[in-house]
Amino acid sequence: MDLVLRGGRVLGAQPGGAWLDVPADVRVANGVVVEIGAGLRGDRELDARGLWILPGLVDLRAHLREPGSEHEEDLASGAAAAVSGGFTTVCAQPDTQPVNDQRTVTDWIVRRAAEVNLCRVRPVGAITRGLGGEHLAEIAGMKAAGAVALSDGERCLRDLGLLRRALEYARTFDLPLVQHALDVELCEGGAVNEGPTATRLGLRPQPAAAESAIVARDLEVVEWTGARYHLAHVSAARTVALLRDARRRGLPVTAEVTPHHLTMTEEACAAYDPLTKVTPPLRSPADRTALIDALCDGTIDAIATDHSPEGLTDKELELEVAAPGMLGLETALALVLGLARDGHVPERRVIEALTIGPARAFALTTEGGGPGTIGPGVVADLCIYDPARAWTVTPGELSSKAKNTPLLGTTLTGRCVMTLVGGRVVHDRDGRLH
Repeated sequence: MDLVLRGGRVLGAQPGGAWLDVPADVRVANGVVVEIGAGLRGDRELDARGLWILPGLVDLRAHLREPGSEHEEDLASGAAAAVSGGFTTVCAQPDTQPVNDQRTVTDWIVRRAAEVNLCRVRPVGAITRGLGGEHLAEIAGMKAAGAVALSDGERCLRDLGLLRRALEYARTFDLPLVQHALDVELCEGGAVNEGPTATRLGLRPQPAAAESAIVARDLEVVEWTGARYHLAHVSAARTVALLRDARRRGLPVTAEVTPHHLTMTEEACAAYDPLTKVTPPLRSPADRTALIDALCDGTIDAIATDHSPEGLTDKELELEVAAPGMLGLETALALVLGLARDGHVPERRVIEALTIGPARAFALTTEGGGPGTIGPGVVADLCIYDPARAWTVTPGELSSKAKNTPLLGTTLTGRCVMTLVGGRVVHDRDGRLH
């Protein structure tokens, strides 16, 4: 049965990389985009005038919690949050219980995601067994079962000898190694960025150098091994400078930034709200400006949500002892497109960083198409977005089990109204096709 999305603004990368931005109809049949043009007809039709038709969004970093912490999130609720936000591909972090450090766990996640059958869940395997930072995990088995990258989640791989071996294994299996750059000795348990806000609030600080120092030493080993290295949730201006130099030198380095680091600063913590506590912490206005500039010039490849559901017992505490993390899947697109509306980031760069940028960083797409692209013959993973739709973030509006976001009560402009995965409507906010 054909579905025609009529009269929307179609924008995104085509197979091969050419950029598309045209008013057009999109016809979907047998799970793929068949045609993009004018006057198309189908068995079902959706009036998409005033809406944007985007490639399905791709998230490189989401903590979906299953198996082991289903009281915070599970694959069903996490996938529902993903498609509600327009994400059709989500890379699940390995910090589950048991840890995704061997083939049996990777297999289980793949099977469970297939049962849920909403978005595409791509497992990220652990670098080390149990995320312990001592012994390499079962990398070959995880790759065979479908792992698309290696990461120790919210733990920094600190041992340089182990980092070298991990990078060599990652290169052998053509996987990016993802680093959570954080020197715990320099952090000294800091809860917020080292700066005037921490001083004024009397909170233990965490310096930006705790991130950049790890990146500086890692890049030496990356150059030595030639392995693919991906930096998670960049937060500091000095880190941006190191990345820019690494790119200039031709190192195989990619990087991501979160919506909250692009749109908030340490001042958000001024009311001691534990919902503003994240790792790395929200930084200074100068750091935020550097992140925006790096996104604009391509030094940062992707926007990743770092969706981190946390239970009430872990968040409703004093800021210093509360668990770090906030939700991101359902608010990301509206937040970062707000930057485009305000003239901070070109609209195209925002869309690229949520689609083709992350897909290329983890080699999820090819010249023939795949996640992050749109065009005839490409699998119909699509986000239908209403750029003018205003909505207020409330617990009832969120599909995630957890509700830990400082955006509660905030009105955002722009929302995903429909999501297709493989041509199948998996999210229809207004019941337009029912």
